[in-house]
Amino acid sequence: MEEVDKILIHSLRQTGTDVSEEIQSVKQFTSELIVEAVLRCIRVIDPALGSGLPPSLPPGMSARFRVGMGLAQACQDLGYKGEIGYQTFLYSNEPEIRSLLMFLVEKLPRERADGSDQPAGKSVVLQRAIAAEIKAQLSLPWLPPNCRLPILSKRQGPGPCHRFHAQPLTVPQSVKGRGRKLPKEVTDYHRDFLLPLTAQPSQHAFVAPSILERNAMELSAAQEWDNEWNSQGLLSRLTPEEYRSRKRSRLHKRIKEHLRSAAQQSQDNPIGGLASGFDLSELLQSTPSQEILTKGTRFTHTQKFTFTQKPDKPVQLMLDVASSLPGAHRSDVDVQALQQEELATMQQQFQQLNVQTEEMGGELRQLTVTLQQVSSEFKQKELGNLEKEQSVHNKRQTMDLMPDAESNMVKLQALVESSANRVVNLASQWEKRRVLLIDEHRRLKEICSNREMESSRKLSEIKDLHDKIRSSTEEAKRREGLHKQLVTELETLPKDVSRSAYTLRILEIVGNIRKQNDEITKILSDTKELQKGINNLTGKLDRTFAVTDELVFKDAKKDESVRKSYKYLAALHENCTQLIQTIEDTGTILREIRDLEEQIETENSKKTVANLERILDDFKSMRQENSALAAKIREG
Repeated sequence: MEEVDKILIHSLRQTGTDVSEEIQSVKQFTSELIVEAVLRCIRVIDPALGSGLPPSLPPGMSARFRVGMGLAQACQDLGYKGEIGYQTFLYSNEPEIRSLLMFLVEKLPRERADGSDQPAGKSVVLQRAIAAEIKAQLSLPWLPPNCRLPILSKRQGPGPCHRFHAQPLTVPQSVKGRGRKLPKEVTDYHRDFLLPLTAQPSQHAFVAPSILERNAMELSAAQEWDNEWNSQGLLSRLTPEEYRSRKRSRLHKRIKEHLRSAAQQSQDNPIGGLASGFDLSELLQSTPSQEILTKGTRFTHTQKFTFTQKPDKPVQLMLDVASSLPGAHRSDVDVQALQQEELATMQQQFQQLNVQTEEMGGELRQLTVTLQQVSSEFKQKELGNLEKEQSVHNKRQTMDLMPDAESNMVKLQALVESSANRVVNLASQWEKRRVLLIDEHRRLKEICSNREMESSRKLSEIKDLHDKIRSSTEEAKRREGLHKQLVTELETLPKDVSRSAYTLRILEIVGNIRKQNDEITKILSDTKELQKGINNLTGKLDRTFAVTDELVFKDAKKDESVRKSYKYLAALHENCTQLIQTIEDTGTILREIRDLEEQIETENSKKTVANLERILDDFKSMRQENSALAAKIREG
């Protein structure tokens, strides 16, 4: 069983189970290790079955029983026919665990089984450990902080949690420039000034989200390009560089057309936002400043303050007003009072001018609408005038032909007949030409359809070839990684171990198995021969006794001594039959004794006494848990 246990332990390690190097047999497995190994095998075989089970035994006994029952049900769903229950995991014995692990290892997928025969390097082991830890964390349900056990406080606590905030990263793209070199300035910037990825985000907590977002963007862009190239790029029959350049030129052309159409619309609509602002500002600026003070919009105010050649300064204006007054040399109090009075007057005028400006703006809008209506009516009338002028021209030509109507009618009839003859002639010529063109069209259409079929066939072949190239590339990458992994594993192996030793050991095992099979076959053949001899002797004895009984019975009627011999013969036959039956019963009892001894050894190997003690301890702990819960309920 040592070889079987080593194979099982190696397979469990390949599934991600943390089996230490000190464990060399299934007998050394603990309950926690058994639960972890079985759960990881179930998740590899069918992830849906093991998604709701925890990766380790919880501390509470009731939770342990539920985990054991869940694992047992999952194994039965996978097709395990042996006896299994929660006791298989909590109070395990070596034969049952070995048979269960053998069943699960045989159920592993072929890829996993093939990969289990290959050594795992440090990077592969690390990746599997990370994947197993992530799966374990995802399988645990979220619990409120008051209901969390100490083992879940580290994983579900708020301490290590950060909000997912990604920031743009700058990554050197020199690898992607196939056949093209980056400018020297860009290379110098990447080498001397560009910060590492971990230093570019503003906070250290944003490093991982930024890298994940950058990787997701690159993967999505690559996937979109592959889909576009497989769907449209191959149909264009262009190289990837030519397809990209054509797509770029089309995009530039569309942008230019969009900008040109937007500019044309702004020119065709002079009464718009900006144009109306400019027209209104010009109208208000043309009005004398003594009569109208413009209100306008924010844009007109900005335009006035920005583009006026001689802006009015408030301080200078107040000084000019003060100097123009008759009492310019009055006291400061009188000057301030006059300034306040002037300011109030100007504000009143300003409000009146605002009202007038709004009224003029409304009138201007009404005039604009009226102008548009008049323009549309004018265009319609122009079109009507053109139609009437054409009608008048035709009637004038007809009136010119009226004085010589008969000769003109003859000429017109001759012109119509000649036109009809020419039409008939052209129709006959066209019919001849049409037949040739139809034949040529059919021939070209057939050639085009054949070419399309050939091109579609070649396109499908190209797609298949691309798929094969992609799969071959992935297979090559996988095998290259496997090669590096095997080389690393080979370097770590001891050099003094030769392959011949393993080969000799395998040959010895095969020879022992062959010898055991030969011995079993020999024992079976001897048993068959012995059974055959016993059957022959039994038949011969029965026939001999029948003949002897018949002969002695005939003479027993005449002779008294022969009658006694017949009685002794019957007694001897009965005693021999009883002796044979006793021997057979003795053999049956010996076999039952051996079976019972084997059962006793099996029960001893199951550690029944130790398991009973553990069951009692678990029962006591469960009663304590129930008492504690009942006390909490009473207190609550």
